[in-house]
Amino acid sequence: MERRIINPWTWQDEFGYVQANEVRGAQRILYCSGQAANDETGTAVHAGDMRAQITLALDNLETLLHQAGFTFADIMRLNIYTTNVDQFLENYDAFITRLAEAGCQHAGSLIGVARLAFPEMMIEIEATAVA
Repeated sequence: MERRIINPWTWQDEFGYVQANEVRGAQRILYCSGQAANDETGTAVHAGDMRAQITLALDNLETLLHQAGFTFADIMRLNIYTTNVDQFLENYDAFITRLAEAGCQHAGSLIGVARLAFPEMMIEIEATAVA
């Protein structure tokens, strides 16, 4: 697999993502459903705690990736849905530090929404990984 990062500007570097990922010769693509702060029974947990929800959503995403034979470094695109953009940005370090340390250079979007599947959910992360 060959990957080329396309960044016509530099401002995105501060936020730890890229403008685009071009992939050639990929063998496998994994499209992940949205991962949130759910426990092993599917119950939404950590109501009202954005930082804890970010951490558990990333834990769940990492578990899903590993089960499929991928890592954070294989992620090409992340879409982040949140019911509170300001709170998410206040806790952005909990999100981006972990991904950056794992070598993730994703393209994606941060999208504010009125509500997610369960009222307690504040964040949901969709990922596409390629290997």
